[in-house]
This record gives sequence, structure tokens and C-alpha cells, in this order.
Amino acid sequence: MKKLFVVLMVLVLATSFVFAGGAGESAKKSSVQEVIEQAEKMTFEELAKKAIEESNGQKVYGLGNSSRGKKALPLFIEALQKIDPSYTLEFEWQQPKNNKIFDQLSADSLKESGTFFAVLIQDGNQIESKMVQTGILDTFIPLEWAQANNTTADKYTGYLPLQTLNKVFEYNCVGSKTYDNCWDFVMPGEHGLFMDIDSEVVGKNFLYMLTAPKYSKYLADAFAALSASEKAALQPTVDDLADEAKDFGLDANGKYALAWIKLWVESYNAQTDDGPICNILVDASAKDQFGLLVYSKLRSVQESATVSRNNIKVAAYQDGYKGIGGYGYCHYMFVPDNSAYPWTACAFIAYITEFVDGFEAWGKDIGGYSSNPVLAAENEAKFQHATGGDTAEGGPFPALNDRGYDWWTTEGQLVLEDPEYCASVAFTVGSWIETLTKWSGK
Repeated sequence: MKKLFVVLMVLVLATSFVFAGGAGESAKKSSVQEVIEQAEKMTFEELAKKAIEESNGQKVYGLGNSSRGKKALPLFIEALQKIDPSYTLEFEWQQPKNNKIFDQLSADSLKESGTFFAVLIQDGNQIESKMVQTGILDTFIPLEWAQANNTTADKYTGYLPLQTLNKVFEYNCVGSKTYDNCWDFVMPGEHGLFMDIDSEVVGKNFLYMLTAPKYSKYLADAFAALSASEKAALQPTVDDLADEAKDFGLDANGKYALAWIKLWVESYNAQTDDGPICNILVDASAKDQFGLLVYSKLRSVQESATVSRNNIKVAAYQDGYKGIGGYGYCHYMFVPDNSAYPWTACAFIAYITEFVDGFEAWGKDIGGYSSNPVLAAENEAKFQHATGGDTAEGGPFPALNDRGYDWWTTEGQLVLEDPEYCASVAFTVGSWIETLTKWSGK
């Protein structure tokens, strides 16, 4: 009996080891992941043929934080019709508000065949914890996008960014007031217009990122450039947060980051959307007001006797400006793990990340930068954003002359979202920010 027991135990352990080892070495791929694995080795034309075969005559539903997907899909259909003139595809594009996209995707993931064929989504912190780790969304890296970035799908790490968008500090310049340092925006009595961080969580990620060493140094250097009287107004807050910064494990400049965050959260004028912020600032009546808002919103301003894009200035573009000019975050493209049309999703994603026509819905405006360097150069050649304000009808409008991604991420000191860093400080810095918002009533 003892021998039999030993034999049985050995068999059980051996079997457990095999199953555990198998799961660790190679977890079973879903059918969508198998499609993606094949698709990452294909050119757009090859993907297009697969998409035609899969979805001809069907209807797809897209989901995104940007509404512009519905402008890109007709162009995608036209591209496939050049390969097969008989191809047809109906579509709808949904844009959830108030951060509900995560709940919508979580609920839809319970279906065997999902509603959405492709997803455009922002907020890297929540994407990682709620969508990727849970297996709800899958990353597809197009072959030609990878080649443009000198990598391959199997070597690339991270999500697929369609574009980086920037939110920048702008101020009404009808009066004589100027803002030449990012600390000016948190001085006593200032109340910047800002989309509430509970309405759009990428704003909270911006605050998280300020505590990263690169960006806290930007703040410390800008603080050092202030006048003695300006420093005196802010120094007590900086000093009060020195111990807090140590407790959070931040570096020596962390106290400057926490001070800026505290002053900003307690003073900003919460708004529901960036569009209204832009409309306020470009009006002559908004003398001496400022905001932190999506740069591209300036595209839709209608010039009049009292409203003009020349009534505002982009703070970072002004000579002598010190410190952060705003922040940047990505729109990422994913394929739902239960997508009913994964080939079509892969073809669509390849189209909008590899071709100027595909990216045009986003690329025609300032403040949105393709993650594909080849496409980014072609897009600038087509739309000439760097000098667009000089030639715009009714202009010139200097604020519209977009200096581009490279300038913004160096001289403009744009604060870029890093999903991993945001996740690492969400419990410490994030919980502290929550107490600030409750205290300030936001």
C-alpha cells in the first residue's frame, strides 16, 4: 500500500508539473491572438484581402475615445474597394463619455462574440490594469509600422500608439498679463481652466508623471528661475511637502512636483470639456484667463469681431518661458480578444497607422503626432502644420504654427504619459491626490 501510495503521488506531481510547465511556457492563444500572430507578418495589401474575405457585406462597430474613427472608416472602405470593387461594409462608431469605455468593454468581453471589432482608447494606466492584464484587449503591431520604427512585432514592447496628443498651456493675451513660467499658473489667485481629472483620467496621469525624476527636475529648474518674491509665495508649500516626497520614495526634486500638484488641484477651475475652455479663452472678454487644454481645439475657432485665435498665446512658444509647456498622452489601438472581425480590425489598424489618408482624420489638425516616423513626415509635408497659421485665411495666427512632436518633447518640456510609471505611483501619489480633490471639493 505504501509503495502504491508513493507511485500515485509521483504520478500526481508529475502531471501537475507538466500542466504547470505547459501553462507557463505557452498559454493557449485565443482565435483572435492566432489571427494577430499571422497578421503581424503581412503587408497591408495582404491584410486587406483577408479583411475583404472576412467582412464583405457585413456591419462592424468601432469604439473609441476619439470620434474620428467614423471619419477614417469610409476611407478604409475605399482603400479595400480599390482591391475589390464589390466590397461593401456598414459601420457605426461609438464614443463613450465620462470614462465609461472601460466598463463597456469589460461587459462586452463576457460575450463569446464581441460587439466591437476594433478599439481606440486612452489612459495607459487603466488600459494596463483593466484591459491588458485581464486579456480583454490584444495588441497588434502592423508589419510596415514596425519596419518604420526599426523593430519587429516580436521585439516591440508596449501598446500600439496611433498618435500622441498634447494639452498645452494657453492664455488670453488681450490684456497686459503674461505667463512666463509654469509656476505662474499656480500662484495665489490664479484659477486655470482645466478638464476635471475625474472626467478625463489622463489629466490625473499628468499629475502622476510630474513626480517622475525627469519632470520633477523641470519643475525644480523652473522654480529656481522665479524672482525672490515669487519664490517666497510658494516656498512654504514646497517645504511642507518635503517629508511627504520622501515617504513616497521620490527623489530630491519630488517636493517641487508635489507642491505644484497641490497648488494646481486646489486652484484650477474644473470644466467638463476642452471645447468650452477654448471658446472661453479666444474671446476678448476672457482677459487674463488661462487654461490647460487640447492644442487641436484651436482648429474649430470661428473668427469674429470679439473672437480670434490671436486673442491667445501658447505659453511655451513665448521667448524666455520656463518649465513644462503641457502634457502628452496617447491614443492606442487594440483588437478585442472576442472581436468577430479580427482580420478587418488588423487591416483597419494598419491602414490608419501606415498611410496618410488613413491617418488624415487625426493628422489634419495640429497637436496630434503619428507614432510612425515615416507617416509623420508625410503628414507634415501634406498639411504643413509648422507654418499653417501663417497662411490660414484671416490670419496670420502664430498660435497655430505647431512646432511638432520633437520640439514639444524637448524644448517645450511636454510631460509624456508612461503607463508603467503611472501604475507604480497610483497607490501612493494617487491616493494623496484623491485627498486633495476631496478637500478642494472637486
